Amino acid sequence: MSTEQKVVVITGASQGIGAGILQAFRDRNYRVVATSRSIKPAADKDVVTVQGDIGAADTAERVFKTAIEKFGRVDTLVNNAGIFMAKPFTLYSPEDYALYIATNVTGFFHMTQRALEVMGKQGRGHVVSITTSLVDQPMSSVPSVLASLTKGAIAAATRSLAIEYAKTGIRVNSVSPGIVKTPMHPAEAYQALAALHPMGRMGDISDIVEAILYLDGAEFVTGEILHVDGGQAAGHHIVQGA
Repeated sequence: MSTEQKVVVITGASQGIGAGILQAFRDRNYRVVATSRSIKPAADKDVVTVQGDIGAADTAERVFKTAIEKFGRVDTLVNNAGIFMAKPFTLYSPEDYALYIATNVTGFFHMTQRALEVMGKQGRGHVVSITTSLVDQPMSSVPSVLASLTKGAIAAATRSLAIEYAKTGIRVNSVSPGIVKTPMHPAEAYQALAALHPMGRMGDISDIVEAILYLDGAEFVTGEILHVDGGQAAGHHIVQGA
């Protein structure tokens, strides 16, 4: 029975959305391999943690080596790790650019490549990544070109990989959130951030988690960029008095 228990790898799993994803998959009886730079060992015997920099190739190697040694399989990869800094374009430093590329793009590359190698041998699997709705609907009030540059790459790669692997039993999807209530945003900013969404509220971690769980179980869905953004990607709303 235990050999049939599914296994998920989650990046950026130590807090915020990543921690919510981890708990949701455990609630569904998945075994979990969780990684982040600061993640601590877990008391749960069905959760194994691997500390590491997501941008380093050896982190992905260690994560998937651990997954196979401990649990014998990988059914789902959740590429959740990512960074966001809103700055005018000319104020981004070379260090900002390097960090964005390492975290949002290089981490995706190494983790997804290792996952597809494992899933290819199994003949099934699912990769789901986190992008941002700013890719589709930039906002003058949130200058964030590096988010669009890097997360837009993830959205494009999602569609490309979905087609490349369509006949292999492996599906590739993404979730495109709006602004979510996480430790990244101070509570005093919530009202202003909520107003950036046509629905007039920020997203909750559970909104993103439920979207990931839907895609994980949706066997006829691949290449999907699922917007969970309070209407941001659909267009703009008019703020009275603005």
